[in-house]
Amino acid sequence: MKKQNIAIVGLGYVGLPLAIECSRRGHRVIGIDQDQGKVHDLHRQRSYINEVDDKAIEALMNESFTVTDQCEEAKQATVIILCVPTPLASTGTPNLCYVQTALKQLAPHLQQGQLLILESSTFPGTTEEIVVPLIEREGFLIGKTFFVGYSPERIDPGNKQFHLTDVPKVISGMTSECLQRVKDVYETIFKELVPVSSTRVAEAVKMFENTQRFINLSFVNEMARACYELEINVEEVLLTAETKPYGSSAYRPGPGVGGHCIPVDPLYFKWKVNQVGATTRFIDLAKAVNDEQPDYIVKRIRSLIHSVEEAAILLIGLSYKKNTRDTRESKSIGVAERLIQAGFTIAYHDPFVPVYTLCDQAYQSITIAEDTLAVFDLVVLLTDHDDLDYNKVVQHSKCIFDTKQCLSVEGPHIHKL
Repeated sequence: MKKQNIAIVGLGYVGLPLAIECSRRGHRVIGIDQDQGKVHDLHRQRSYINEVDDKAIEALMNESFTVTDQCEEAKQATVIILCVPTPLASTGTPNLCYVQTALKQLAPHLQQGQLLILESSTFPGTTEEIVVPLIEREGFLIGKTFFVGYSPERIDPGNKQFHLTDVPKVISGMTSECLQRVKDVYETIFKELVPVSSTRVAEAVKMFENTQRFINLSFVNEMARACYELEINVEEVLLTAETKPYGSSAYRPGPGVGGHCIPVDPLYFKWKVNQVGATTRFIDLAKAVNDEQPDYIVKRIRSLIHSVEEAAILLIGLSYKKNTRDTRESKSIGVAERLIQAGFTIAYHDPFVPVYTLCDQAYQSITIAEDTLAVFDLVVLLTDHDDLDYNKVVQHSKCIFDTKQCLSVEGPHIHKL
């Protein structure tokens, strides 16, 4: 195995675990991130990601790993991997500022023969239309003097069943030689590679995966609303449907689809498709349903509360997904803000989010105890963290609204989505 000098730009949920795996495989890794807080934490051998413990950071820092906020260090690399965020602009359209900024800062330091791989989730055409022109302006010939590929990240925060390297790795290159060089690097890290014919295909694969999940999750939330009106137990419907040995996938309703990918990537894809005059009706409908879900949750909460002025509500979970501190696009936060704006008194508990600002006011996570539970008129379960004592919540809460099917028990004070 040929050892590489790999610069990973962006040390978040994608870049940091990848840096660890590259280092474990014997590669020299240069970690680059503009966030000086992350750089400081890594130098102190502290992790800022739930899925990575401090021991893994300690091992990483003791290996051939350096961390910096300077893109100049990338000139020492044979491979540069971009793992920077691709959020939405305030208009709901793609915001590639992190990708473009990283490329512009890297540009003066690029070297002949380097390979650059983009891993950030983005619309089909980004590598070809955004990344390649910026590199060509530096005088490089793609596939000859510089090599470019795209490989979508497939990280699922909090998923303990599938390790990063167990998930088949989709790879692509701008030319056949680019693809071969991507393969040469990633076959030393991942157990299975899935080469595709172009970077556009690889980009579209990521868009399809997350768009499909977005549509299905939005549909199951709409199904839950319909079953509630029909006085049907939606959980029983879903569990029974799963007994069919084919044609059924498991999805569960909740307060809405959140996270850094699933509610965002479909809008990247929608934007690109709409640019060529095509429609995205399923995406449009799924977005409408997902945008409405926090309002629907608040509507259901209102039906359980007699007086807004006197009601105190405890929200359990602010992160978008269990066992993670990630609050990006979290619909739980949307529910909390709507309740505050409606005049409710709220508090929250989330062991992964100790402090959070809601409607310009700082809130601290409170401790779950018998006496604190008894104070609240309603407890709303928004995130199904594993370490919560659900029995205590059931026994000592006056009224519970379970939006995540956390509770297996029934009772007159328990209401489910």
